[in-house]
Amino acid sequence: MKGVDIVITNEVWTVITGIKYFGLRINKGNLGVIEEFNKIQFYKNCLENPLSKVRNISVGGLKLDERLIAFIVSWIVTLKGRNHSTLSEEDLLLIYCIMNKVKLY
Repeated sequence: MKGVDIVITNEVWTVITGIKYFGLRINKGNLGVIEEFNKIQFYKNCLENPLSKVRNISVGGLKLDERLIAFIVSWIVTLKGRNHSTLSEEDLLLIYCIMNKVKLY
């Protein structure tokens, strides 16, 4: 603003919103933070037909609730500029955390 850079850090955001950062941080560098998470097994559990053969990990065969969460994660939370119907390991971990009420920041 008027030649002054405005930087919103975690500390500034905490003061403004009153929301404190705690919980797990999920990113590509630390996807193993939840030891019991198995990407393929979790994906199969989210499918309408869990016995179907998995060719690619996409939202196509997911149950309704899981599909809605997947679209929110891929369109809003992770903001990717690629195919939103294909789920990455990061997407699946975020969906897992949302469904299992794991605290994230």
